[in-house]
Amino acid sequence: MKQLILAARAISMVFTPFYLPIVGLVALFTFSYMSIFPWIYKLQVLIMVYLFTILLPTVLIHLYRRYQGWSLIELGRRERRMVPYVLSILCYFCCVYIMMQMHIPHFIISIVIAALVVQIVCALINVWWKISTHLAAIGGVGGALFAFAEYLGFNPVWWMCTIFLVAGILGTCRMVLRQHSLSQVVGGFWVGFVCAAISILFL
Repeated sequence: MKQLILAARAISMVFTPFYLPIVGLVALFTFSYMSIFPWIYKLQVLIMVYLFTILLPTVLIHLYRRYQGWSLIELGRRERRMVPYVLSILCYFCCVYIMMQMHIPHFIISIVIAALVVQIVCALINVWWKISTHLAAIGGVGGALFAFAEYLGFNPVWWMCTIFLVAGILGTCRMVLRQHSLSQVVGGFWVGFVCAAISILFL
């Protein structure tokens, strides 16, 4: 049982919710026409997005948790998640604003916008009900994949199968750690999927 819990923690750390924009951008730079962009430009965009969507939110939330004297499990309580949500959303807003000021193509910015919308919706839902942001993130990857498949005209079936497999493993881990119920896991996935797909297709 101890090994199972350690494995669940490790998988939860690997698939942290903050990786949605980076995964989306790497896929876009690899499998779309944007692969022709200069590598130095792609690297600069990835570094900037990493700083504002992974490093900065992680550091700020860690400092907030240390200031409050909470463990990770204590921070996971629904009523204590709002400040981390706000910190993360502000970082994502800054990232989108800077990308717009730099006139980065909207196709690229749309991935960060999709992740931002997922975070905002999850924060609003969290007021009444604890939802899994881990599953919302992987659901967002699925929704973004679906949207780009519609735009670029490729068959996403095998990629979608991989995403559903990862989501199943990750959701099981979150339940093993007693962080979420089955409904919170499933709800998180579909919230992320729908929000990301709509954001990329219509925003």
